[in-house]
Amino acid sequence: MFKFITAKPLWANILAGIVILIVLIVSFFFLLDWITGHNQYEKVPSVISQNIDAARINLAAKGFAVEIADSVYENTVGALSVVKQSPEADALVKSGRTIYLTINRAVPPLVAMPNLVGFSSRSAEMYLTSLGLKMGDTYYRPDIARNAVLEQRYNDEVIKEGTKIPLGSSINLVLGTGEGSSELFVPDLIGLTLSQARNQLATLGLNIGSVIPVESIKDTSNAFIVRQNPEVSTEPEPGQKIINKLRAGQLIDVYISTTAPVKDSIISH
Repeated sequence: MFKFITAKPLWANILAGIVILIVLIVSFFFLLDWITGHNQYEKVPSVISQNIDAARINLAAKGFAVEIADSVYENTVGALSVVKQSPEADALVKSGRTIYLTINRAVPPLVAMPNLVGFSSRSAEMYLTSLGLKMGDTYYRPDIARNAVLEQRYNDEVIKEGTKIPLGSSINLVLGTGEGSSELFVPDLIGLTLSQARNQLATLGLNIGSVIPVESIKDTSNAFIVRQNPEVSTEPEPGQKIINKLRAGQLIDVYISTTAPVKDSIISH
């Protein structure tokens, strides 16, 4: 069966072998381009915000394979919608490449509600954000703790610490106005040092407002209060004395001097 080979000269067989080898090598490289899709590129379409089923169809139509790489939850995006793709839209890649998708979960995960009571409104908002929750509406009620959280509410109900709620939920907060609901008689600070007055007001839930020296003073804490606003009482008409009141959290402005006043000689202003 090999007579046709042996009947020819050796050099002819060698030459034929070389030609066949060259043809095989050239054919291999031509076929390699076809097998690997060399120079066959497709532009990746954008499937962001599309439902995963629609995204699969659109990508398959361009010759791409699809694989779900991850899932997250965002309440601003539809359930099972694509929130991220890799490679990104408009990238030129070889046909047949796998496009990896991140989709939005159909059901939000649950997180434990923290205890925000006592937090400042800013701290409470930052804490909620770190947990994937949102700060909703804020309401105010009289309380000495200004802008501090007095109550935390979810769906119009007080929510306790540790309660499981969906990620992305909005929490409404009740904050203090900085003023108490009950009224207090204005205390008489005349004759007290500024330090003494601060201590007395602290026990009442009141505070010193503006401190106004009536002369040059180096040590204000030991200076004497010679006038205050509001005063203990006012007299809009002769003989008509009205006792003034404040609410917790309000301020009293004081005038100070290095000389202690003689209280019996003080005339109401």
